[in-house]
Amino acid sequence: MYQLPELNYSFDELEPYIDTHTVGLHYHKHEQNYLNKLNQLLIKNNYDYHYSLDELIYHINEFPKNDWDDILFNLGGVLNHNLYWKSMSPKHILPYGKLKLYIERKYGSYDNLWSKIKEKALSLKGSGYTFLVLNRNYDLEIINTLNQTTPLSMGYMPLFNIDMWEHAYYLNYKNEKENYIDNFKKIADFTNASNIFNNIVI
Repeated sequence: MYQLPELNYSFDELEPYIDTHTVGLHYHKHEQNYLNKLNQLLIKNNYDYHYSLDELIYHINEFPKNDWDDILFNLGGVLNHNLYWKSMSPKHILPYGKLKLYIERKYGSYDNLWSKIKEKALSLKGSGYTFLVLNRNYDLEIINTLNQTTPLSMGYMPLFNIDMWEHAYYLNYKNEKENYIDNFKKIADFTNASNIFNNIVI
């Protein structure tokens, strides 16, 4: 069965920006729930776990059509959270390599990029995520997805995200989403995004 990934930091290392209790609930309750439901659906369909989680998106037609929505929702819940954990750390790593240069060329600076991310995140109505993605033309885009839709299902390569579901921030910030986003900038980690971009874009 698929398992939760091990985090590269302890639950308390994101404080004071995201508290230990929120990280623990988010990881052990919310993501674990999506993973449990996904595994249950796959086992019901005699799935042998021969695809990676990312690959599973592209093989949804191998399952009964009446299970597609539930599989994709819970799979998205796992994939989006896995990226979320990689998008932050106490080390706060800025974009580097080709990604840094591309951001500076397209947005002018990292701070300008973050302003665009913040603007996009604040425009999201309801639950979802704000992503920095690579599109089919190998260009950067900032997009929102609703609920647990993964950009992979839309033809994008997700590089970085911010979880904008209330459970990600409400205990610390109540309805002050802007403060959550501002503080997320202080623990944002673009290691994963930089590695993907630097390996794909020539």
